[in-house]
Amino acid sequence: MFEFDPRGGYMMPAHFGPRPVSPKSSGWYRDVTIMAIPFLTDRDRLAAYLPEPYEVAEEAVVTVTYACNREVDWLAGHGYNLIGVNAAAVFRGEEETLAGNYTLVMWENLADPILTGRELQGIPKIYADIQDHSVIDGDWHTTAAHFGHRILDMSVTGLREPTSEEVEAYTRADEGRDNPMALRYFPGISGFGHSVIEPTTFPSETILSETFVGKGTLDWNHLSWEQNPTQCHIVNALADLPVLAYLPALVARGSTNLILPDRLPRAIT
Repeated sequence: MFEFDPRGGYMMPAHFGPRPVSPKSSGWYRDVTIMAIPFLTDRDRLAAYLPEPYEVAEEAVVTVTYACNREVDWLAGHGYNLIGVNAAAVFRGEEETLAGNYTLVMWENLADPILTGRELQGIPKIYADIQDHSVIDGDWHTTAAHFGHRILDMSVTGLREPTSEEVEAYTRADEGRDNPMALRYFPGISGFGHSVIEPTTFPSETILSETFVGKGTLDWNHLSWEQNPTQCHIVNALADLPVLAYLPALVARGSTNLILPDRLPRAIT
């Protein structure tokens, strides 16, 4: 009869044993290409999607980030693409206060990181077909779709190297805000109530080798239930967030490490 090993790390289906561990595995994503498009939005509209004890940061900024992840160690060198939508937020709990970005949703085009991110870290990951980015005459573009219907087009144009003042300003703005956060929510059996609900944080480290700034554009597509029955409410909510002003967009290349021994993913209180 199958028995759990209390030292093992399990995911469903658990009866096949703990997840395999290789000496070649690590948290490193060796080759990452990023497009990040931030914009200012309406504070009250954004606050409607942040559960307590999260609240909108001083500036109501939403950042949509595409990442083309290649040479991923824990996937034996395989890769995948993602598009995450993050809101600048503050967590005010009973024991700690954290400033960072609250993940509203993250689309990925591979089941493995979706499952591990949802179950182990509480990141609200769902599936989409996400194109590898294209570069035409210096303009960067990607798109996401599901059930054959487009969710989002992202574009960054007019790329240039950032000035030293822009680099300094970006560094200052990020100080003390390196806290990606989410809400780990598992519904009860049959979808009623909940079995788990807890705020989480999942730190990482990104080392950039190339950085450019430009003008970003986001083009959301409103969807009907027939077009996207499981996600239309998410897509339409994001499409309806007003863009009051685009902030400088970012295109970058580098590497990311998801396992920081002194800052492991955890529940926050």
